Amino acid sequence: MNAHDTSPDLAAYFMRIGFSAAARPAATLDTLRALHLLHPQAIPFENLDVLLGRPVRLDLATIQRKLVTQERGGYCYEHNLLLRSVLRALGFRVRSFAGRVLWGREGNHDVSNLPARTHMLLLVDLDEGTYLADVGFGGMVLSAPLVFETGLEQITPHGAFRVENADGASGQPPAFILKALVDGNWASVYHFDLDPQYDADYDMANHFVSTYPQSVFVHNLLAARLAPGVRYGLFNGRLHIHHTHDDGAPSEARVAASVAELRQILASEIGIRLPDGDDAAALDAALSCLP
Repeated sequence: MNAHDTSPDLAAYFMRIGFSAAARPAATLDTLRALHLLHPQAIPFENLDVLLGRPVRLDLATIQRKLVTQERGGYCYEHNLLLRSVLRALGFRVRSFAGRVLWGREGNHDVSNLPARTHMLLLVDLDEGTYLADVGFGGMVLSAPLVFETGLEQITPHGAFRVENADGASGQPPAFILKALVDGNWASVYHFDLDPQYDADYDMANHFVSTYPQSVFVHNLLAARLAPGVRYGLFNGRLHIHHTHDDGAPSEARVAASVAELRQILASEIGIRLPDGDDAAALDAALSCLP
């Protein structure tokens, strides 16, 4: 990642996520909450480039072109690097960290059984306190920043979350686990500590998750997006629709019966502007080979 990235195009970003501002917004908690709610509803999580065997570049110009101008999506590094650049341009104090993904992993989560750091998250320091911000965690993405305080159940527009203390290794920084309330149970989302991460760290992790043969991103399609009261999550050809309102609506699931139907899901529920021409043919070929 280039340390000399240009400043973000705030006007284009605001238009992409549907944020209306008569003037340059102030670096306040209200602004952070508004951006954090709109971003994951407008910009989807997806790994099409990895599935197509194409490099994922983390310079700001490429991220803006892909996620903003081309109306594509990306995964955690792209989302949170974009948000970080926007927040810093607005005058927010933002720090970058890395997490170890626990979502979907069975077994204990003690320090001897943790996966590698392959997720990016942010802490934003405000006058009101420090907040965890993260718009890049796929189907369980946050739709609001969380007060960085352990043991506090926090209600967001898309469910309840809390940060818990985790057992860290001796001599290491304090460790934490983000948890989500799912079907009445607290499920672990990711483990993280306060060891600062730098752009070079994200470059290394990005290379790993986008090229390592055993990485879940390399041979599978993953995509997700939020909508008001709804979480859409796509894994290969199976779409999950989870309703987050308190009206008791059950979760839904359906399986795409064809590549054409899968493309329709990517364009509508997930909200990706799909490629055309030769790129469309390459995408169809990749989708037809999914497990």
